[in-house]
Amino acid sequence: MSEMHDYQSSLGDPSSRRFETFSYLPEMDTDQIRKQVEYIVSKGWNPAIEHTEPENAFSYYWYMWKLPMFGETDVDTILAEAEACHKAHPTHHVRLIGYDNYKQSQGAAMVIFRGPMKN
Repeated sequence: MSEMHDYQSSLGDPSSRRFETFSYLPEMDTDQIRKQVEYIVSKGWNPAIEHTEPENAFSYYWYMWKLPMFGETDVDTILAEAEACHKAHPTHHVRLIGYDNYKQSQGAAMVIFRGPMKN
């Protein structure tokens, strides 16, 4: 069995905070984000964009950016909406979600833009 790694994170150290699975990995570049959007579209999931202040990232409530993009299959349109949200809220985390209609749950959720962390 491989050795387990403990990620030292605490509320007192904003730079150590983690808020979802991909946050333990290096930030995704634009090509990696595009591939995630392509995956969401290929699964037939409905993309949605949410945002929140970094200090509220642990909250269950994130602000919805417009309505979910029901049936949207154009990757560039989805990425443009994520960029628009990021430009409108440059200090917020921006999360991309893929809603699975059949399972009535999120099939994917990841922060694609990280706001600056405050102490």
